[in-house]
Amino acid sequence: MRLMFPLFALSGAMAFAAAGTVPTIDESLGMKAVSGAQISPDGRYVAYLVQQANWEENDFLTQIWIAIPATGERYALTSGKKSAAGPQWSPDSRRLAFTADRDGKRQIYLISPKGGEAVALTKEENGVGGAIAWSPDGGAIAYTATGPDKAHKDRKEVYGDFEIVEHDYTMNHLWLVRVPAEVPSEAKQLPKAEALTKGEEFTVNAFSWSPDGKRIAFGGSKDPDLSSGGTETIYVVDVDGTKVRKLLEGNGPSGNPKWSPDGKEIAYTTSNGQEFFFYANRYIAVIPAEGGTPRVITKEFDEDPNLIDWAQDGIYFTASQKTAAHLFRVDPSTRAVKRLSAPDAFHVAGASFTKDHRTVAASGASPNRFAEIFVTPLTDFAPRYLTDVAAQYRDYKLATREVVQWKSRDGATIEGILLKPADYDAAKKYPLLVVIHGGPTGVDTPLMAADRTYPVERFVAKGALVLKPNYRGSAGYGEKFRALNVRNLGVGDYDDVITGVDALIARGMVDKDKVGAMGWSQGGYISAFITCYSDRFKAVSVGAGISDWMTYYVNTDIHPFTRQYLKATPWDDPEIYRKTSPITYVSRAQTPTLIQHGDQDKRVPPPNAFELHQALKDRNVPVKLILYKGFGHPINKPKQQKAVMEHNYEWFSKYIWGE
Repeated sequence: MRLMFPLFALSGAMAFAAAGTVPTIDESLGMKAVSGAQISPDGRYVAYLVQQANWEENDFLTQIWIAIPATGERYALTSGKKSAAGPQWSPDSRRLAFTADRDGKRQIYLISPKGGEAVALTKEENGVGGAIAWSPDGGAIAYTATGPDKAHKDRKEVYGDFEIVEHDYTMNHLWLVRVPAEVPSEAKQLPKAEALTKGEEFTVNAFSWSPDGKRIAFGGSKDPDLSSGGTETIYVVDVDGTKVRKLLEGNGPSGNPKWSPDGKEIAYTTSNGQEFFFYANRYIAVIPAEGGTPRVITKEFDEDPNLIDWAQDGIYFTASQKTAAHLFRVDPSTRAVKRLSAPDAFHVAGASFTKDHRTVAASGASPNRFAEIFVTPLTDFAPRYLTDVAAQYRDYKLATREVVQWKSRDGATIEGILLKPADYDAAKKYPLLVVIHGGPTGVDTPLMAADRTYPVERFVAKGALVLKPNYRGSAGYGEKFRALNVRNLGVGDYDDVITGVDALIARGMVDKDKVGAMGWSQGGYISAFITCYSDRFKAVSVGAGISDWMTYYVNTDIHPFTRQYLKATPWDDPEIYRKTSPITYVSRAQTPTLIQHGDQDKRVPPPNAFELHQALKDRNVPVKLILYKGFGHPINKPKQQKAVMEHNYEWFSKYIWGE
């Protein structure tokens, strides 16, 4: 049954009316957010995702909603205690396929955009992966899955459970399920899935169908280990299962293939045969579908392109541009790149197209607005908003956001987002809290969003300014900028932060005796560096941060990261590991420090937290370590997110405001 009720009052991306309050932490975590716009091929519908906290289930659930651009109508298509994700339209726009784990394993479901009950299409023993795609004729759906794993089951039965590190991999493979005109409701009657790829040679990543429906191109890595990402290359498999061909040899990654409309060529993103570096540009390249010499078509575009689609008029992609993000089209013949979205400060996240590529649906907004789902003609970019996230905040007084700029010690130009109270008084000096993004190739933008991890709006309402620096290494500023912290981690990053603080002090905006810093992941590392290196801050919060690069290197699940940024292992060059590790400078430490960490974190394992905690204790520096049980790198459940936010609010209230 179709659930028809308003998600938000319809008023586009309008600003809210100022009142006198800010959301509580519970309210902020409970706010809805939209993403993942998928326009139907005929343009009649837009499917999108709505995420909201479910406190009873302690989960951030996503459900699929439908918007009808012609009428402005919106309604929930899925509901329940489990998330639905990845909606994909059938070529005739009559059905949506999506994935959900309603019975304990993620499966593919089908539903009419007009509503009704969703019907299961698969019953994979270990569930399906996140990628699904309809065949061009609508008669089948391809998807990724590991399939049955009898060998590991048998081994566990005999020997108990153990893992051979960097050996026990379960490969993702490509599967095909035929879509009957009417899907049976009984699981035992479901169509049988066919394996299109097998074996231990590769694990399948993103894929796409050829226009004639006879072949599928996919990216394949040697194994699913994150450290093996650089091995990804392009393969093509015949849908009848007769042949798998590797199109590329040499260094990767090369992935996310998209077919040309005539089926003769394949576009993909690539490192162009060079050794893969986290901070280096990738490119869009094109190769004949039968194999041959590839040609790079975005060599002069100085950012990472997110390849979306190949149409008759060119290849579409999105990319960050400083604190904005835009939709582009590149002509594969002339290699000319044209920006399609406007104005300069606009932010586009993802995009999907009608069959004729005349209309695009995406999420995005201008500065000081919330990201909304919109549609627009491609020939005249003029977003027409289909949702109104801002309506939830209309009774609150929220911070304003602006882009600020300063020079770092070495002359590099650094940008950041400065949040001010709605009633900002230029005659006053405010406490300053620096909130540092992760990555390091993350980027902060002037878009509004619900608070997560750090209760930013409550800090601003309490009388603080908040600075979010896009320090060296951040995305959106080109390859040279992203490489400025190579063999300069921590040191250069700190310079970027402290010069931003000094710039605001020089403008008379900041009380220099009330400055704090916080961040998660790479932001947590920079915060740890601040704790150990600086005497300029009154309080710090280190979220899942690195304290010692050697400790990190031997424990993490992504070893190439450190080798690439420091250009050495700790055995080859212990000095660079010493120079860039916060713990090296702990004898200077005097800043009260909160340490937050998931106890199951594999990206930045907990020994980093314990090392910093013990060192600060030994130095008699006020310190508190909080482990969030059962969590990895992100703390991604509402109740624990609430704890993280409240712990940060209490910490800075004590040490910045003296409460």
